[in-house]
Amino acid sequence: MRRRLINSTLAVVLVVIAVFGVSLVLVETRTITNSAQERVDSEAVRLVSIVDSRLLGDEQVSGAILRDQVGPDRHARIELPGRAPIEIGARPKGDVIRATAKGEKGETVTVEEPRSSVTREVGRTLLIIAGVALLAVVAAVLLAVRQANRLTSPLTDLASTAERLGSGDPRPRHRRYGVPELDRVADVLDSSAERIARMLTAERRLAADASHQLRTPLTALSMRLEEITVTDDLDTVKEEATIALAQVERLTDVVERLLTNSRDPRTGSAVSFDLDEVIKQQLEEWRPAYRSAGRAIVSSGKRHLRAVGTPGAVAQVLAALIENSLMHGGGTVALRTRVTGNQAVVEVTDEGPGVPGDLGARIFERTISGRNSTGIGLAVARDLAEADGGRLEMLQTNPPVFGLFLSRTPLRKSLPEDGPETVR
Repeated sequence: MRRRLINSTLAVVLVVIAVFGVSLVLVETRTITNSAQERVDSEAVRLVSIVDSRLLGDEQVSGAILRDQVGPDRHARIELPGRAPIEIGARPKGDVIRATAKGEKGETVTVEEPRSSVTREVGRTLLIIAGVALLAVVAAVLLAVRQANRLTSPLTDLASTAERLGSGDPRPRHRRYGVPELDRVADVLDSSAERIARMLTAERRLAADASHQLRTPLTALSMRLEEITVTDDLDTVKEEATIALAQVERLTDVVERLLTNSRDPRTGSAVSFDLDEVIKQQLEEWRPAYRSAGRAIVSSGKRHLRAVGTPGAVAQVLAALIENSLMHGGGTVALRTRVTGNQAVVEVTDEGPGVPGDLGARIFERTISGRNSTGIGLAVARDLAEADGGRLEMLQTNPPVFGLFLSRTPLRKSLPEDGPETVR
């Protein structure tokens, strides 16, 4: 492209020089020739007037007297009636410029100048024109090179940006070049880079969320299957298989939920469900892990509460809180249900050291963790809760108390608080 720009600019300049240069040469040649002819005519008229004045005054007319009146490189011939012609200067050879004038006494004056003087002057003029044309060509080439660099360098840079986007580096460069069309292309590439960056971030976030959310359920499922392989009791096999199938259904729900949130976090599928069933399912699912750790998990509070939300999402939120207490807490983990206004609240607490004060306000941010974990679980749990119109808050830091707030429907019946149910 650079070569094409330079060649096209140079071609335009050469055409302009050819058109105007030839015209200028013709005009200058004619002007110089006419000027030389006018000089010779003027000198002939002047000489004849001098001769007339001397003849009228009866003064002598001779070559010695008139020699100083004739310019150099010119030849003058003065013809007087009844006298020999008077010649001044050497007669030029070859082509000449000639002028003749007649006086009142019948004298004739002829002035000649060699045309070579005109040719030399025309040559000097042509050299000047050629020099100017050469300077114009050089200036045009320099300007074309500069303009080509100004256009091709941004294009090369834009091509590099596009190649970088294609190789998986979506960082926008925010470079502008002062050319509206190229700046428009740069705007489009930067916008595309930002969109690609958001898409890649969403995909990485989905992968991280899926890995985190599926890790513990898959571990629990594998433990169920191991129990099935080592037992010969048909009833135990059926019981464990039933629980495993329920866990598979919940895993399917988790995957669908993660995919839905990755497309639109505001999309919810809230329904009215029995909160006790979700809590019971979580207790059963986490029983093996807590037994292995030598710890207990209990539930208490109001029973037969109905909440509005997605059961699978609520289960995942509770699972994240229970796993957080198992990994970072200590002692007994308690799930307590209560009612506040038109909301059902599930509080999850343990007897661990609590959350450091500097992390309390940022505990739900991604990558924020106090004990070298991924920092994803609580962030995903909060997103799942908000997707159904609920919310997840940290009510207390020491001991740690997390509260899951869900909208509820009116209770079917009011029952007193039951005693704690302990699972060991």
